[in-house]
Amino acid sequence: MTSTTGKSLWDWRKWAVKLAIEHHIDRYEVDWLLQRVANLEPLTLRLESIGENELVDLTMALQGLSTLWLARVNDRTPIQYLLGTTTWRDFELVVSPAVLIPRPETELIIDIASERTSPTRNDIWFDLGTGSGAIAIGLAKALPNTSIYAIDLSLEALAIAKANAIRLGVQNRITFEQGNWLSSSLFAPFRQRVAAIVSNPPYIPSSDVLELQPEVVNHEPHLALDGGLDGLNSIRELVDTGAEYLEHGGMLLMEMMLGQGDAVVDLLLKQGCYEQIEVIKDLAGIDRFVIAWRI
Repeated sequence: MTSTTGKSLWDWRKWAVKLAIEHHIDRYEVDWLLQRVANLEPLTLRLESIGENELVDLTMALQGLSTLWLARVNDRTPIQYLLGTTTWRDFELVVSPAVLIPRPETELIIDIASERTSPTRNDIWFDLGTGSGAIAIGLAKALPNTSIYAIDLSLEALAIAKANAIRLGVQNRITFEQGNWLSSSLFAPFRQRVAAIVSNPPYIPSSDVLELQPEVVNHEPHLALDGGLDGLNSIRELVDTGAEYLEHGGMLLMEMMLGQGDAVVDLLLKQGCYEQIEVIKDLAGIDRFVIAWRI
């Protein structure tokens, strides 16, 4: 822990905002960073209500903060990776370049899932492609009687997901396993026994991945982004997986990208094992999720 004066803090903030504007970075990130390293409220930052001679406690010195911000600007490293944490729903997650940074739009998947099931049921749920563990942890908090299996191909991602579950006190509610979806024989006993499969899979077409902003293409794991030629490879796998593993009346809930809704619905219809198929918009009004029920 260190400290600085209000004047030094505001001078640093002006410098960082200037750099952000020059490099087309959202200036809000500067305040997001200061909220974490100085434990300041958004209103305090907006009003600059700390006096010039008032001392402010920081978790790192301004020199270190400058080095971090220059890495953000020059290397386009996401601020979440530089800090090693991000906020998702109402909890804080550890993140690294081994896992996708959980997006705010994905938060709604927990509400959709929990609204469509009874929190008192003792069900088995799968979170496929768990990454940082965000969805599995969100489900564990929302559905206290549910047994959740969080599966990912990446051992590095699983290590982070486990650490997040321990930090948030839900490690006893989630079983973490390595797997390429559910292809391992380890999961065979679960066939026709799973109440819900929830996933935020890779869904970006391969040709589009390299066109993404540098923060994404240069730093986030392509394993969690690249959905193949048309972006639907993983979603096809999930549709078939759901038919094999979901119990009758079981729920398949997946995230997708804008413009994929019709194609995903068509995949579900052609599979022949689903009913009550619905495309659900996110809070921005964009088709973001598809939900279907095993016949």
